[in-house]
Amino acid sequence: MAHFAKVKDGIVKEVIVAEQDFIDHLETNFPEEGVSWVQTSYNTSAGVHHNDGTPLRKNYAGVGMIYDEVRDAFYETQPHDSWTLDETSCMWNPPIPKPMKTLKGDQFFYWNEEAYQAALTDSSDTSVAWEVKTRAEVNTILA
Repeated sequence: MAHFAKVKDGIVKEVIVAEQDFIDHLETNFPEEGVSWVQTSYNTSAGVHHNDGTPLRKNYAGVGMIYDEVRDAFYETQPHDSWTLDETSCMWNPPIPKPMKTLKGDQFFYWNEEAYQAALTDSSDTSVAWEVKTRAEVNTILA
């Protein structure tokens, strides 16, 4: 058995576990316009296979992810305008690294794109983009 992503117009719609014969049957007998089935591996992330095998398509596919035929890779949508895609791992990188500071148990660093863009505009310290937040604070922001 293998994992296959149903991709429509470059976006992953679902991921299933199936034999290649089943996927071939679907494509032959139930073709869908703009849909392809692309194999993915849950052992692959950031371009590395975690069981010392050969990485497959940079990352394990997930619903809503992009499948890029040119890169032959799955990756998340761009999280922020300032972040760039690492071609080797197909992971998004911020323009400045996350601080290495140790935080309290319920805290983590949260990227604030507006603060970053404002700092660029007024030539101030761009590290203000990494804010320390609690899970509850982020849930409020995302709500």
